[in-house]
Amino acid sequence: MVTLFQKRLMWIIWPAFLMAGVIEMLVFSMVDPEDMHWFGHQLEFSRQGIYTVAFFAFWLVLSLSAALTVLLALSPAEVNSSAPNYNAGPDDTSSV
Repeated sequence: MVTLFQKRLMWIIWPAFLMAGVIEMLVFSMVDPEDMHWFGHQLEFSRQGIYTVAFFAFWLVLSLSAALTVLLALSPAEVNSSAPNYNAGPDDTSSV
């Protein structure tokens, strides 16, 4: 059985994962990782290392954005309840 918490987690990480891949392709279609500098110094990573670090950075930022969206989509009853019921369905407010 999938809980509401698990559903919300997937609402956050799956779209963020997909968009991180899209942003990765867009950014590195215009920027060569070998030409990147950090505070005036050439990066000591391989191309794959830069691609990997950038992907996870994009994924983190997009996950935070999606988490904020899910937080703002909560009902006032969910926000004000002291103990959230993660086993309840999305329309179940009986625990509030």
